[in-house]
Amino acid sequence: MNYLDIDFLSDNTLKAARQLLGTEVVTTIDGEITSGYITEVEAYLGLNDKAAHTFNGKITKKNAMMFEPYGHIYVYTMHGHNCMNFVTTSDRPEGILIRGIEPHQGIEVMKNRRGKDTDLTTGPGKLTKALGITRSEHNGTNINGEILHVLAGKTPAVIEETKRIGIDNKEEAVDYLYRFIVKGNPYISKFKGKADINNGWQ
Repeated sequence: MNYLDIDFLSDNTLKAARQLLGTEVVTTIDGEITSGYITEVEAYLGLNDKAAHTFNGKITKKNAMMFEPYGHIYVYTMHGHNCMNFVTTSDRPEGILIRGIEPHQGIEVMKNRRGKDTDLTTGPGKLTKALGITRSEHNGTNINGEILHVLAGKTPAVIEETKRIGIDNKEEAVDYLYRFIVKGNPYISKFKGKADINNGWQ
C-alpha cells in the first residue's frame, strides 16, 4: 500500500494544514478498518499562539507529545471527548487538529462506535470515536504505522479559511484564520446550507 509521504508536515504548519485536506486517514483497530477524507482542520502554531496547548513553551504530561518531532499524533481530551492532532515540524511544538472527515471505509463500524446512523464525523470528538482513537491508547501513535496511516485521497475544489472554533477567550488568537475547510463539504463542524456539487471535491 502506498502510504502518503508525510514529510510535508515537517516545516510550515499552515501550509501543511491545507495539504491535509482531502487526504484519507485510515485506522485499523481491533481488526476493523475505518477511514475518511479530511474535510476540516485547524492549525496551532505553538509558542506564540495563545490558543495552542504549547503556548509559552511549558511542557506538561498532557502536552509533551507536541514537543516531539512530526510523524505522530497527539490526542487530548476535552469535555470527555478525544481530539486528534497531527504533530508538525521538527523543532517547534505545533500541530494540526483534525476537525472533520467524510466517511469512506467501515461506515457500519463507525455507526456502531457512535451509536447512531448520521452525523458521524462532523467534529473532532465525533471523528475520533468513529475511527476508534482514544488518548489512553493512541496518544503518540505513529502516522503511517500499524494503527493509523494516511493515503492520497481527493482534491478540494476550493479551500476556505476561517477563524477557529471554541477559543473565544484567547485574545488576538481568536481572529487568526487558521481553520481550513473544503468549501461546500457537509462533513464539517456546524455545516449550514446546501452541499456543493461532489461535496466540494474536484
